[in-house]
Amino acid sequence: MENRKVSKFGVKAATPIEADLDGWKKVAGNPTMKTWIEYTADDNSSISGWWSATPGTYHATYAAPEFVHMIEGQITITPDGGEPVTVKAGDAFVVEKDFVGTWKIEKEVFKHFTIKLK
Repeated sequence: MENRKVSKFGVKAATPIEADLDGWKKVAGNPTMKTWIEYTADDNSSISGWWSATPGTYHATYAAPEFVHMIEGQITITPDGGEPVTVKAGDAFVVEKDFVGTWKIEKEVFKHFTIKLK
């Protein structure tokens, strides 16, 4: 099915994926995550949706770049060997392809994301 030229989607309209994402490993606490993929490009080059997570820390490895707009929560993201960056509700940011490091979820998170797959 071909997408429309403008696709508007509802909050949490898709069935959530409740498993931890590939490349994400719990390293402190017992955080949980949910991912709602609301849009997939016709050529499978990108996806968009919503993501939520409870407090705790994940070690994450990125295979593709991600744009994020934080709706709720607070996270300190620290690249391995790099400086921590704290993001909170209202912030927008990009995580580059090949990022490796920790996501310390300090306050329950709800975010919108777009990932460029190819």
